[in-house]
Amino acid sequence: MDRPQPVSAELEADLRNLRQLNQYFGSYPLIQRFLRRWIKAGSQLRILDLATGSGDIPRLIVDFARNANAKVTVDAVDQQAATLEIARKLSASYPEIEFIEDDVLTFARGPYDIVLCSLALHHFSEDDAVTLLKRCRELSRKHVLVSDLRRGWLAAAGVYLLTTLVFRESMTRTDARLSAERAFSFGEFRSLAQRAGWTNFGHARFALARQALWLD
Repeated sequence: MDRPQPVSAELEADLRNLRQLNQYFGSYPLIQRFLRRWIKAGSQLRILDLATGSGDIPRLIVDFARNANAKVTVDAVDQQAATLEIARKLSASYPEIEFIEDDVLTFARGPYDIVLCSLALHHFSEDDAVTLLKRCRELSRKHVLVSDLRRGWLAAAGVYLLTTLVFRESMTRTDARLSAERAFSFGEFRSLAQRAGWTNFGHARFALARQALWLD
């Protein structure tokens, strides 16, 4: 999925599977926990979502803000043109979201009130992951949330079972199993934030082999 490619039935199926994995296996509850802290009635916030994929996290944010009587705009950045084409179609009823094709390591707009990056850090080398964490901190004037898988037997076993029994498409199976293998351990994740110059940050384990770093 990380390679440049045209829109295809296989890519659409893979992105649909990833949205379902996000919804039912930990990502949405984790993010909503922080949205409840950071988005209040009457708020007007500018939000950035890096490595947005098919845009399900921006849509989740906008839905939450609408229900909370808050106003948000979301810049959703990804470097894959085909993925963004799919995201724009899925987000036709979300004028609050602008999809931007760009490299998340060098993206330079801002500042934003909230910067998020979900399930992307493990796609990068350690040095690039540190660069991405630096960009998240530099682009935000208030809050940052970076969430990802937590490497370990639970993630590996869970992904293997899910891609054997439920999400059996070839692209999803390959991507999901590689993600579980490449994910950072809890200690490695914290070390990346320290190398990126983060101080006074939160770091915790969450259900279903998830972990998150955040700045308040």
